Amino acid sequence: MTFVQIIDYETSHYEDVSALVDRYLRQSQGRRTVTHSLIGKDRESATHYVDVVEFPSYEVAMENSRLPETDRMFREMVELCDGMPKFTNLDVVRDEHLNTHLVNRMFDEVAMGGRYEVIEEVFTSDYLDHDVGKASDDRGREAVRHDVEGWRSAFDFTFRREAQLAEGDLVTTVWTWTGTHKGEFLGMAPTGRTCTMPGTTTFRCRDGQIAEGWWHYDAMGLMRQLGAA
Repeated sequence: MTFVQIIDYETSHYEDVSALVDRYLRQSQGRRTVTHSLIGKDRESATHYVDVVEFPSYEVAMENSRLPETDRMFREMVELCDGMPKFTNLDVVRDEHLNTHLVNRMFDEVAMGGRYEVIEEVFTSDYLDHDVGKASDDRGREAVRHDVEGWRSAFDFTFRREAQLAEGDLVTTVWTWTGTHKGEFLGMAPTGRTCTMPGTTTFRCRDGQIAEGWWHYDAMGLMRQLGAA
């Protein structure tokens, strides 16, 4: 279970605290078990800061606390703070990245499910699409529908998500596509062959919808499996 520690403190020396964190990251490289660290500054108080530190589990966090670098950093940080920092230890019981949920609706409901009415919910009206298989970019929801209809008429297919990474407003999905050729595709009559194709898609989200997408996939590998190259 993911474990998060929240450190709440007051300091008039944030630049020194930031330099201390940088030094700790260098000195503990290859030994620390922290997976994510975030520092926030209180908009209502110039000296109030909150650190959020994430670990894979409580046990792993305890291993990290026993590092000499961690102990040294804590002692030096206390000296820079106005009073003793307050610690809150949390076991994460729910963790959702809403942009990832949005992207998965595209794969599950639109692409594989053929629910075209969902396109208006998922994509912005000015959506911009960059596709390695096209000579120029497409724009708008109708372009998304046209693409999905084309692929679905040519193949019965699924996407298997191999990995997914969300950062800021971007979500990148590494996927494996598997499809059975059932209809005309780029002038080719249906072959009945089942093909696989690896690829990645990065979507940029804006205000709860997908605003831009980049598709990269092994188009030539697909054509070879269909006997066209």
